[in-house]
Amino acid sequence: MATMKVHGNPFSMAAMRVTAVLYEKDLDFQFINIDMMNGEHKKEPFISLNPFGQVPAFEDGDLKLFESRAITKYIADAYAEKGTELIRKNDPKKMAIIGLWLEVEAHQYEQPAAKLARELHFMPLFFGIPSNPKVVEENEAKLSVVLGIYEKRLSESKYLGGECFTLADLHHLPTLHFLMMTPAKKLFEPLPRVSAWVADISARPAWLKVIAMLKN
Repeated sequence: MATMKVHGNPFSMAAMRVTAVLYEKDLDFQFINIDMMNGEHKKEPFISLNPFGQVPAFEDGDLKLFESRAITKYIADAYAEKGTELIRKNDPKKMAIIGLWLEVEAHQYEQPAAKLARELHFMPLFFGIPSNPKVVEENEAKLSVVLGIYEKRLSESKYLGGECFTLADLHHLPTLHFLMMTPAKKLFEPLPRVSAWVADISARPAWLKVIAMLKN
């Protein structure tokens, strides 16, 4: 039995981020589905793994972690020699650039992107709640600014963190997946480099395995 366990939900964007790294690293793991619709993430035994009651939670032997970005960084570091090299452990300057774009994803991109994914995809599809036009307009404007900066960055290197795919790109995949199924896709279409980047990273075999989990 796999020693690594991911406690989450296949449709959780944060859980998808973690499973993507595990597939990129070609690591065996057990996925334990948490029924969020019935509130399993807010009570025991899950709450002992993440006191904030949010998926995912992660176990690697006796190590227990929560917060998806902390989990992905641990996996990329602890299993640096396996699968795809998602960080540049032995090159401080390259790692600094990757770290910079990891921060951009977490603090500039994620908020508007995740809000749009929820408003335009999750709320109507899963809860039957129509999108709030004001929230959509506000966050489309914010995301458009970020994507403009990405377009410039991607004129300088193939990927955000340099010439190779890294965590800085991977962390975007869950929100990108759902945004591409919504009207927010229009924000990407005028940006050729961003569009090519999205197509490239979305076609990775590891990511396709994450998407397959949505259909099981």
